Amino acid sequence: MSKIISCLAMLSVTVCACSPLQGENVKKVDICVYGGTSAGVIAAYTARQAGKSVLLIEPGRHLGGMSSGGLGYTDIGNKYVIRGLALDFYRRLGRHYGKLEQWIFEPKEAEAVFNEYIRRADVEVWYDSRIVRAANRGGVIRNITLENSVSPRSSPRRTVRAKVFIDCSYEGDLMARAGVSYTVGREGNERYGETYNGAQRMNGHQFPDGIDPYIVRGDSASGLLYGINPDPILPDGTGNKKVQAYNFRIALTDRPENRVEITRPDNYDPQRYELLVRLKEKLPWKTPYDVFIWSRMPNGKTDINNSGGFSTDVIGENWNYPEADYPERERIRKFHEDYTKGLLYFIGHDPRVPDSIRREMLRWGYPKDEYTDNGHWTHQMYVREARRMIGPVVMTQHHCLGEETVTDGIGWAAYTMDSHNCDRHVVNGMVKNEGNVEIGGFGPYPVSYRAVTPRAEEARNLLVPVCLSASHIAYGSIRMEPVFMVLAQSSAIAACQAIDRCGGCVQRVDVAAVMDEFAGNPLADGSQPELFVDNSDAENVVVSGDWKTEKNAWSAYGPDFLSDDSKGTFPKSLRYVPRLPAGNEYDIYVYFPKVGGATTHTSIRVFDGARRYDRRIRSSDVVVEGQTGGEWVRIGRYRLPEGRKGYVEISNEEADGIVVADAVLFIPARSEN
Repeated sequence: MSKIISCLAMLSVTVCACSPLQGENVKKVDICVYGGTSAGVIAAYTARQAGKSVLLIEPGRHLGGMSSGGLGYTDIGNKYVIRGLALDFYRRLGRHYGKLEQWIFEPKEAEAVFNEYIRRADVEVWYDSRIVRAANRGGVIRNITLENSVSPRSSPRRTVRAKVFIDCSYEGDLMARAGVSYTVGREGNERYGETYNGAQRMNGHQFPDGIDPYIVRGDSASGLLYGINPDPILPDGTGNKKVQAYNFRIALTDRPENRVEITRPDNYDPQRYELLVRLKEKLPWKTPYDVFIWSRMPNGKTDINNSGGFSTDVIGENWNYPEADYPERERIRKFHEDYTKGLLYFIGHDPRVPDSIRREMLRWGYPKDEYTDNGHWTHQMYVREARRMIGPVVMTQHHCLGEETVTDGIGWAAYTMDSHNCDRHVVNGMVKNEGNVEIGGFGPYPVSYRAVTPRAEEARNLLVPVCLSASHIAYGSIRMEPVFMVLAQSSAIAACQAIDRCGGCVQRVDVAAVMDEFAGNPLADGSQPELFVDNSDAENVVVSGDWKTEKNAWSAYGPDFLSDDSKGTFPKSLRYVPRLPAGNEYDIYVYFPKVGGATTHTSIRVFDGARRYDRRIRSSDVVVEGQTGGEWVRIGRYRLPEGRKGYVEISNEEADGIVVADAVLFIPARSEN
């Protein structure tokens, strides 16, 4: 079963109640953010914009975590859940690429945006710094002690005292050293009454029948090929400490002027890829891209992810990573790097790979203009899941499916309940993977504030928006970069309110007040918020005619959208009449879910209080990219008066197919910074 580390057990190991050691430098701030992930940058920026003294601590040398580390093909789920500075991040990338929002992007451009947040807010960042202990007395973290992650023995340690700490690391290292309860691995289904937790053998990312597992085919005495666990597979739903596989999201390019050759890596062992040879004997090669999710990024680059039974996931090599010491973690990271570079090299050079496949693979190389200080290889291994806090509320499968709903939400999630494989076994004499789960089809749901706060007796001045309190399978839905950023912004607002109103106690914060501030100042800069009106907003939408409600979690913006297939036979319309807080110029966007049989054009009417403007949006104008099923289309910029004097109307006038009506966005014109 998953190991639960109790607060008392941790106290004897990691919680230090001593004063800083002699010779250690002491830094005092209002809020200390640990981990320069995307969440860490957003938390630090938000708190600094609120006027707090802030220190951001990053164990490495780069900001942004996976969002700048190769995950450019954003896991979205439903854009409705992405708000505030998380949405601003994708809008800033959009401005770079000439669009409203950009969900597919290059690593260096993402890192540039994160660095700009830090510059604009004048956030102090300590790079190459990692935690070695936390002093927790009576449920209050007094300070944390750091060592230099490059030269831990030759550099002096430093101590940080803060009123509130926010752990934004992927590993939960501050949380653990502070003595907060957590778990690692997969709970058994019985723990929370779930059905998709624990060991699972499903068909996704699986080997076909008939793949021989033995070094000498058919001879069990010869031993197993690399990557296969000799232990018997566990019954479905059984809890265990196994962690879903990590990998690297790989940036390559096929542009010769920007290409660095893929060379033989350290510790190369072609026998690690024998299972791939046998897999491709069963399912013959067609292209080098057969065994990857090969997503194209701007400027001739890629975001390559795991696909199928054998790919970039290094199954079973990461189980001890969450609780490992720093040298062991580095060994694991290096093994993953060598394995992944070796896989690329193998496909391009091994004689067992067809010549045509090798030639095509050799067209690709590492981009010269990415990761220039790290050999053009990403600085961030994809730590999909490590520790998970056990807080006052544990998010579970029931929350994902809408069977339970929290009332203290500080963010939203919407992605499929997703787990990569955790292990690889011999089943009936064949190779089979275990652990992959992909269960979706549900709409957005709130994530509880109590899932990012520890139990009060364990830590009253700590927030954990990344390694939050969730079961393994629910975490698989929540653990997306945009969601982490939203939860981090809410957490930073809560940290500020805890300092100002609650004596630093995060458990006493008024969640409604946090979300009011989030909604009223989503960009943390005092600018006028944009106004979003959904089709289901009865207060601001006037519906004329009988529309059909479509509950499509993939293509809708929010829980649903409306559709009509009468082709104008029966006049129907939706009129969006928002209460605008101020007269201003507004850029108006309409969200179009992609549907089969859509009308070739949609009639849209804008009224500015004095004059009516008619627009026709062609279906070809709706260009959907990435992991989503819809897109915003700009209608134009209009000067609209304060109050409800203007409107946007979608109708089925002159339609020749299905008309859809979802959300409308009013973005106040503002100077960009």
